Amino acid sequence: MVKKQRLTFAEKIIDWYHQQKRNLPWRETKDPYKVWLSEIILQQTRVAQGLPYYNKFVENFPTVKSLAAATEQDVLRLWQGLGYYSRARNLHKCAKEVVAKGGVFPNNFMDLKKLPGIGNYTAAAIASFCFDEAVPVVDGNVYRVLSRVFDIDVPIQTPKAQQTFFEKARQQMPPELAATFNQAMMEFGALQCVPKNPDCENCVLKRLCVAKASDKVELLPVKEKKIKVKQRYFYYLVHQEEGKMQLKQRQERDIWQGLYDFDLIESEEEMKEEVLLKKYKARGVSKIYKHVLTHQIIYARFVLIEKKPQKTFKMYTKREIEKLPKPKLISQYLYDIGMLNKVN
Repeated sequence: MVKKQRLTFAEKIIDWYHQQKRNLPWRETKDPYKVWLSEIILQQTRVAQGLPYYNKFVENFPTVKSLAAATEQDVLRLWQGLGYYSRARNLHKCAKEVVAKGGVFPNNFMDLKKLPGIGNYTAAAIASFCFDEAVPVVDGNVYRVLSRVFDIDVPIQTPKAQQTFFEKARQQMPPELAATFNQAMMEFGALQCVPKNPDCENCVLKRLCVAKASDKVELLPVKEKKIKVKQRYFYYLVHQEEGKMQLKQRQERDIWQGLYDFDLIESEEEMKEEVLLKKYKARGVSKIYKHVLTHQIIYARFVLIEKKPQKTFKMYTKREIEKLPKPKLISQYLYDIGMLNKVN
């Protein structure tokens, strides 16, 4: 009787992928523009949230040339609600550079990394998915799978981690199946080897997984202590007359650069409603809006003032406001007072 050969790590995870993978539009193409677009959108974003944005971008900007020809305001408007707006600005900048160099994405990992907003992860994704280059994609999902299966305790935020996990993934990758292997690793981390309470008993890698054998699944991957969350207090001065509102574009090198909000006063501590009413001779103050970002929590209130602020901000109609790119916090307030038909 011939003894059955034991499947390798790569064979097991690729076999799992063929059975369990989700049908996603960017997996049905080798167009580097669409793969690049999906990877930028999915950074810091779940697939369920990112998919509608991907579809909107492909519909409005079907090619890298059409994206490059758009205004930054148009790009930010479509991006609105995804957060991390520097991604949108880099997306636009990168499209312009690709077009300036002939309108064709580079076909290899090293040259892709030279483009704005494209690091090791995105370059590896494009190079392997579109051009079959045998370079591993290493994202948070891949960190988690590799750290658990091979018991790697290097803190994933450290510079050493990127090289350690990149090399471990490269060792496991079948060069002739680079694209499939990379997709399988990412999908396995997203669906099976999840951060909390993974279903280890029904995992195809359970016999290979050192973390399962040593009861360390919940301890890996190792993360350094979280950065302290900063609390910020925003007080927006809102002036409205004859159906128009006064808004400004944020120019500061801070959150939401390039998006539109109101004249802003930031305080180091919370200000009471009665203080706001008296200080700004206001006719009303909104409820507190809590907006949570990665390392910041913003507590915002909107102060309705009678007179225009001294600064010469433009007045916008309701229809014009709909078209402006705005932080979700601002959109929520505008929706609540009837100046937007929906939060977007």
